[in-house]
Amino acid sequence: MIGQHDTVSGAHFASTDRWGGVSAAPRATLNLGGAVGDDPAAVRENRARAAAALDLDPQRVVWMNQVHGREVAVVEGPCPEWSAPVDGVVTARPGLALAVLTADCVPVLLADPAAGIVGAAHAGRPGLARGVVAATVAAMVDLGAVPERVRARTGPAVCGGCYEVPESLRDEIAEVVPEAYATTRWGTPAVDVSAGVRAQLAGLGVTLLEQSGVCTRESADYFSYRRDRDTGRLASYVWFASNGMVDSGVGA
Repeated sequence: MIGQHDTVSGAHFASTDRWGGVSAAPRATLNLGGAVGDDPAAVRENRARAAAALDLDPQRVVWMNQVHGREVAVVEGPCPEWSAPVDGVVTARPGLALAVLTADCVPVLLADPAAGIVGAAHAGRPGLARGVVAATVAAMVDLGAVPERVRARTGPAVCGGCYEVPESLRDEIAEVVPEAYATTRWGTPAVDVSAGVRAQLAGLGVTLLEQSGVCTRESADYFSYRRDRDTGRLASYVWFASNGMVDSGVGA
């Protein structure tokens, strides 16, 4: 159910796989996306199960209305999913978890442990080019974060060797983010969104602690839109515990 969960100086980072839920095929079984044609009751149950596995209150998880843009919201409590569309959220509220839904895009999880500020961004190909990562970091800075203190993790995503696109689209993205220029394993034009995110974080002074080694298109344990089209959504979360305790785990 939880593909990865660790802590860095009290900041929690976690991502789900596709198993341990109640959704029927083709979204079997732990679909966490509420806008992919699944039974809403199944999605609620899946979100409750994922939250329980992470010792989170499901009512304290913030879900975004994602649209592949660069808008970022500062949140102080849970928001209805039908709120204004955003692809980044930030908060300074301990115990409030920020969630990103993906099925090939890159979930970017950010935390400044010294300031107690976390951020989450949905970086697909359009959002990468539009600057959603920089916009999310900027919103954290407005709350008091310092880029050089921010630690980042990225979750499961399609790799550059599998993300085939027309050559003109690759060139268009590479003009904005040169590091995203890629070629598939079979020799056709591709975009490497994860590489682009890495470059953008480095340019902002943010330390990327770890990038998930999972390619969603290649692994049947993860949802992939490019592989299956009609499919569910994974979730990646970032939060600080509300008790103010610093958890043991991976060092910052």
